Amino acid sequence: MTTMLGVSLRGREVLMVGGGLVTARRLRRFLDDGALVRVVAPELAPETRAIMVENAVPWTKRPFRRGDVRTAWLVHTATGDRRVDRAVVAQCERQRRLCINASDGAMGSARLTAQTSAGDVVVGVTGVVGVDPRRSMDVRDAVAAMLSSGRLPLRRRRPGLVGRVDLIGGGPGPADLMTVRARRLLAEADVVVADRLGPAAEVRGELGSDVLVIDVGKRPGDHPVPQEEINALLVEHARAGKRVVRLKGGDPFVFGRGGEEVLACVAAGVPVMVTPGVSSAISVPQSAGIPVTHRGTASAVHVVNGQGGIAPATLAAMLDDAVTTVVLMGVAALPRLVDAALAHGVPTESPVAIVENGHSPHQRTIRARLSDIVTVAQAERVENPAVIVFGDVARADLLLPVSATVESTA
Repeated sequence: MTTMLGVSLRGREVLMVGGGLVTARRLRRFLDDGALVRVVAPELAPETRAIMVENAVPWTKRPFRRGDVRTAWLVHTATGDRRVDRAVVAQCERQRRLCINASDGAMGSARLTAQTSAGDVVVGVTGVVGVDPRRSMDVRDAVAAMLSSGRLPLRRRRPGLVGRVDLIGGGPGPADLMTVRARRLLAEADVVVADRLGPAAEVRGELGSDVLVIDVGKRPGDHPVPQEEINALLVEHARAGKRVVRLKGGDPFVFGRGGEEVLACVAAGVPVMVTPGVSSAISVPQSAGIPVTHRGTASAVHVVNGQGGIAPATLAAMLDDAVTTVVLMGVAALPRLVDAALAHGVPTESPVAIVENGHSPHQRTIRARLSDIVTVAQAERVENPAVIVFGDVARADLLLPVSATVESTA
């Protein structure tokens, strides 16, 4: 029977006997754990030498001697000579030192596990009978995939730990467009403060029944939870020792007011990190076959919040043939924006596309020239969430056949 232990090697001496490729592969793992490694070997493989030089690892250039294990907490032997490795194991037994025998794992008193981690959770895999590294690695990889996807429970269960806030970008909607890190952080969360847009509804079913979900979603003209109260919620729950995830649509720093939430946490002394998400400014046009940049068509992107004022920089971008202008949350502002563009001299025939409900089963694309887009959008009853694209990249025939998009024309 094998008992697995979580052993901290930080600041403790690890002796590695042998200087070949196996030592090179294992050496970095011990160094990453903070171990004080020294190597005893007559010769070093180039790979081993490079790691040792980089990390100033002491080298005793000679064969193993029995007294070498005297001060070690852990010994790893990989000489390539089974007789020597067995001698190292025997000496460790006499001096009660744990020993990993790389040439015959069943003979040593310890084994390295096939290891993976997710946040502060570490999972190790080994066998009970015999040594089968390939099987252990296959199992480890399968567990790692499940940890990354957020399908395994990662929440802490002991109270009194330091709380923190993670702002994560949920992307344009589908949960499988979230980052691996974002899914893992959700699996660790005690409290989820969620926006209306993004993958909130889809991932909510994956959360434990005891995870507190707070809906702070904003709708056009309806902000039921002011930003100051959202900031206060994040701080309050983190100070109570909770792992708080602020789940936002798109990317937290693209018109997501993520910066304000970071400042609130920093001011309160609450640890906070930001995990990026796929911004709808890029991904929603992409879902309709619209690249925001395209060689020979557009070499720059100007992203605008439609709820704000119309800045001179926006009008200049719309007048520049090489710039794509992307407007988020801009359906209500479309008439005002189009009037300003036409008055500024933007050509009436400039292409415009509106992608409604991007990356959803209800996605549709409305296209028209600048002078007609307001009339077409009203006739089609376009509603938020929608992303509006101004510029030559919005042409229906740029990449896809016209039949491949849902469109309306004046």
